[in-house]
Amino acid sequence: MIEEIYNKSLDNEITKEDAIELVRSANQFELFDTADKLRQTIVGDKVTYVVNKAIDITDNCMIGCKFCSFRNFENYKMTNEEISESIVQAKTVGATEICLFGGITRDMDIDYYCNLIENIKNQHEICLHALSPAEIYQTAKNSNITTFEALSRLKDVGMDTMTGASAEILVDSIRKQICPNKVSTADWAKIVKEAHELGIPTTSTIMYGSIETWEDRIEHMFLLKEIQEETHGFTEFVPMTFLGENNELGKISNGATGIEDLKIHAISRIIFGDVIPNIQVSWVKLGLRMTQVALTCGANDIGGTMIEDKISTAAGGGYGGYLPVEKIKQLIKDIGRIPQERTTKYEML
Repeated sequence: MIEEIYNKSLDNEITKEDAIELVRSANQFELFDTADKLRQTIVGDKVTYVVNKAIDITDNCMIGCKFCSFRNFENYKMTNEEISESIVQAKTVGATEICLFGGITRDMDIDYYCNLIENIKNQHEICLHALSPAEIYQTAKNSNITTFEALSRLKDVGMDTMTGASAEILVDSIRKQICPNKVSTADWAKIVKEAHELGIPTTSTIMYGSIETWEDRIEHMFLLKEIQEETHGFTEFVPMTFLGENNELGKISNGATGIEDLKIHAISRIIFGDVIPNIQVSWVKLGLRMTQVALTCGANDIGGTMIEDKISTAAGGGYGGYLPVEKIKQLIKDIGRIPQERTTKYEML
């Protein structure tokens, strides 16, 4: 089976039916081994990472997602000056990327974000990995402009890349249950394609382990693959396991199992092949030990130092905070792989 699946993945011939059969009936260790062999063929033995910091502008939010533990957790909104000070602190430890996002409110219109981003870029030489399709959608709505216009203006003032967050599960029947007020699947895909058209690369993500099925997860990944084949704008795929502490959805879902965590990294490598060559492990969500295992099941990127991740911490992610570069290197070397610092756009440093 390993050789057959390996070849089908490299030839971009894996079907949804293949993927479902693999996660449901295949020997899981053969699945992990196949994914790891594909990883080695496609990207080699380097495990990449970026030195970055997450800045969550505000925890005020009008969307009301049932999986959110961050909304009104501290009831704050950062000023431009506070954001600038946070960036200064990040740069003292070598940060090359700032992840800028947060809650969504009616007063955060295009002028607000343009002013904020322009202020940051005027003061700091740093890559700004900012916002998400959900924020773009609401910003455009707040400003009575199109999402394409919003993205164009944000790019003009210095937004370098956009996050692929707010994807959760790109199946509307699931979205209606876990995030009914959030951007639809079609609008999420439309906004991502517009960003790519404008030359704004984005990540791609999935939040798995709540109420969705494997069929929903596979549907989600094949939609991302279809977008990537059209635009080539995704830099990576990031599986993010659902964390159920302090949120409504956590009362009815126990989250994914450890085997599911590993399977989703493996099957994503097999589905995407070299179409999306970078599969990232979210150490903030999985923890350091499981991150090492996932890196032997098809993944090749460990994300970033983060320095701060209030969203994961609020949902029970006990691994949030700051992962120093030396610790990242140690974790990578411990599994016999080669640490490699990168930029947000996967240029090697």
